[in-house]
Amino acid sequence: MASESSFDIVNKVDRQEVDNAVNQAGKEISQRFDFKNVDAGIKWSGENIDLQANTEERVNAVLDVFKDKLVKRQISLKGLDADEPKLSGKIYKITASISAGITQENAKKLSKLIRDEGPKGVKAQIQGEELRVSSKSRDDLQAVQSLIKGQDLDFAVQFVNYR
Repeated sequence: MASESSFDIVNKVDRQEVDNAVNQAGKEISQRFDFKNVDAGIKWSGENIDLQANTEERVNAVLDVFKDKLVKRQISLKGLDADEPKLSGKIYKITASISAGITQENAKKLSKLIRDEGPKGVKAQIQGEELRVSSKSRDDLQAVQSLIKGQDLDFAVQFVNYR
């Protein structure tokens, strides 16, 4: 009668939404007056996103526009890894990447948190780049979700496959 319910804790990023954010940022940069004649731009470079402009302040402003577009598309900035501006010829460049997946170290931290502070009888298993949480009580699972949402984690998490 009492079957186990479970859900997975993951860190997934919708590549299409990131692509939309890059395109929207590029369009805004091409139209804004303060980006005229400063060689400002944003584009994909393999798995990374390249941002450029002719001054350090302008390239940081390009990054701010990109971050704004990510937030509007519900993509967590915790997954954004942007380098410091580097001078390349006459152009300042920033290389940014979006990380996905939960590292083994972070999965262990979450698992320990659930064991220590979560309801009794809740089990957490690391499965590759995700964490499966299971319990006989759905209320306990919801308590675990609330516990994790209340933590100040340095990576983004989503809850999927709730069954």
